[in-house]
Amino acid sequence: MKVLITGSAGFIGSALSLRLLERGDEVIGLDCLNDYYDVNLKKARLARTQSHPNYTDLRINLEDRQAVADAFAKHKPNRVVNLAAQAGVRYSIENPQSYIDTNLVGFGNVLEGCRHNEVEHLVYASSSSVYGANTNMPFSVHDNVDHPLSLYAASKKANELMAHTYSHLYQLPVTGLRFFTVYGPWGRPDMALFLFTRSILAGEPINVFNYGNHRRDFTYINDIVEGVIRTLDQVATPNLEWNGDKPDSATSLAPYRLYNIGNNNPVELREYISVLEECLGKKAKQNLLPLQPGDVPDTYANVEALVQDTGYKPETTIHEGIANFVEWYREYYKV
Repeated sequence: MKVLITGSAGFIGSALSLRLLERGDEVIGLDCLNDYYDVNLKKARLARTQSHPNYTDLRINLEDRQAVADAFAKHKPNRVVNLAAQAGVRYSIENPQSYIDTNLVGFGNVLEGCRHNEVEHLVYASSSSVYGANTNMPFSVHDNVDHPLSLYAASKKANELMAHTYSHLYQLPVTGLRFFTVYGPWGRPDMALFLFTRSILAGEPINVFNYGNHRRDFTYINDIVEGVIRTLDQVATPNLEWNGDKPDSATSLAPYRLYNIGNNNPVELREYISVLEECLGKKAKQNLLPLQPGDVPDTYANVEALVQDTGYKPETTIHEGIANFVEWYREYYKV
């Protein structure tokens, strides 16, 4: 297949590009290399794919309607994975406009590109953040998610609604994936594992919010990529049993699907830090702080639908995943 991946210099986008190239697909990688975090890390990720003969590297901003339209028209991808987004819950509190520009306007341009170029299947990144104020665990794709707690979460919920509209109006097969706390080598520097590792090695205190009582469904990057590929290969279809009197939010009479993609095994933040300390061989100095605005205390993914439809099964333990990250971090940063 020819697959267009937006956010190809990102954590998930880079790993996905590599896997698709390895199995013989052609990848069109689109990224604008914004400076939300270290651009050199993004360039280093890209260096792993740019030399591959089946990889095409595009430097495009998703908000640039004409540039996105031209890229679709020129390269004619069979399938699309939209991973480009302005990420981060906390950043959205201070910089809401950037989320509107990238996550709403940019995603609209991707939908238009798919609509006008006979794309067979669009898989796009949503987030566990859409569950917002929900407290019934584990989170299910069949639950109502109308109470987001950050603009980032609201933008991802909006993406799901926009995708359904295009699926309904233009019969565009779309699949949304609600990612649950992805971690691993080549990860994002604004995420807890990266921040904790840097500070512990430097002998600096780490900020532990909610006094370490958070629980997160930490999901290793390889398991995430496997789930993305499985959904990409299985084109979304209508649910012919869907009923408007009792609407199911995860399916539709249109070719529309929503899945949680997580580890299905939440871990308390304190345990996560303990495993990291063990892998680093060094204890953390902890700054215990209250829950931050926009954060939720717990995330826990019900992945039954994804398992049933694609055979997805996360296999990496927290100990294995953190050890792999620490090994990569020490090598990459020479510490």
